[in-house]
Amino acid sequence: MKVYISADIEGITGTTSWSETELNAPDYLFFQRQMTREVEAAIEGAIAGGATEILLKDAHDSARNLDISNLPINCKVIRGWTYDPMCMVAGLDQSFDRAIFIGYHSKGGSERNPLAHTLCTYADVKINGHYASEFLINTYAAALHDVPVSFVSGDVGLTEEIQALNEHMITFATKEGIGNATISVSPQLTIIETKRLVESAMKVPRADLQVALPERFVVEIIYRDHTRAYRNSFYPNATFKPHNTVEFITDDFYEVLRIFQFLT
Repeated sequence: MKVYISADIEGITGTTSWSETELNAPDYLFFQRQMTREVEAAIEGAIAGGATEILLKDAHDSARNLDISNLPINCKVIRGWTYDPMCMVAGLDQSFDRAIFIGYHSKGGSERNPLAHTLCTYADVKINGHYASEFLINTYAAALHDVPVSFVSGDVGLTEEIQALNEHMITFATKEGIGNATISVSPQLTIIETKRLVESAMKVPRADLQVALPERFVVEIIYRDHTRAYRNSFYPNATFKPHNTVEFITDDFYEVLRIFQFLT
């Protein structure tokens, strides 16, 4: 069984401030280690559940966060950014049986995580009239290749979004945001539960996990800066809307990923 893992940091246990998420920042080291430990737990759970081959994407900031020294021999890792539209799930294709997202977080504009954002910190993103999370974008990206997402860890707000989308996806809530603070579970509990729940998630039937792609996508990128919105509205087939928004309409989600690649 072939498994894809994408790892972010803003949903990792305990992360609360941007200084805890940035390579070489003074508060970063502990949370880099915790991110690595949570990913290693997911890998162990996947292998216990039957995974024979794993591709891991370091998908935060520099994409050079994870300590890869203890990765098992059946796991490959993508570090750095490929700069193709698949972005946080680069390398994912139809050969994979399922995907796992570790350390994901609530959508931009959400009050459920002080680090909430979608793709960038200078704009929010809507798809078909609803604010979109990186989880949703990457789940749709996986669906392009008929790959279901079976397990996601992150903040409570994200896990609630996931359960509303597909109740068969298994989740684990690492923390809950309150204003500029977080209430987190024990880092050790996250390690234990991630391994256990990922192993369980490997047994959920693929058909139960599938998410159908909408037939049409109305994408709105809402910028903080109207000049950036005006400039980016000249992207092919995009239009400028009042209140700093670029709108793009398509029936092809890969084109959605492409516009995100260039405009966020």
